[in-house]
Amino acid sequence: MADLPKDKKIILFDGVCNLCNSAVQFVIKKDRKDIFRFVALQSELGQKIVNYIGINTKNIDSIILYEPGKAYYYKAEAALQIVKELGGLYAGLRVFAVFPAFINNAVYDYVARHRYQWYGKRESCMVPTQELRAKFLV
Repeated sequence: MADLPKDKKIILFDGVCNLCNSAVQFVIKKDRKDIFRFVALQSELGQKIVNYIGINTKNIDSIILYEPGKAYYYKAEAALQIVKELGGLYAGLRVFAVFPAFINNAVYDYVARHRYQWYGKRESCMVPTQELRAKFLV
């Protein structure tokens, strides 16, 4: 994993999920400090990263935030860490951190279980535009 950028936080996401792709687009627009890079969980690199950090994706239906060499977060904690980095009004969503993780994760899991039903699913992972290609790791 030596080739991963050490100064960026990596968001691993479900590349075929419409909700997840919309969330990625939102983060890209709001990431004014250029903090994040993105990798689809279904990609070869995505699988290498989750294997390296020891996450079994069969048990985790989640977004994962990986800070190379430092830490990783998944489910609600990943989302809360991401909004914290976005700053501004979005950092205000960290108010949900006052709730125990099991409550935040229960809400997160409920949405995750229904995301394809509610938002749909793509046939393949999103292909970034030329302008956005630098934000995605392959």
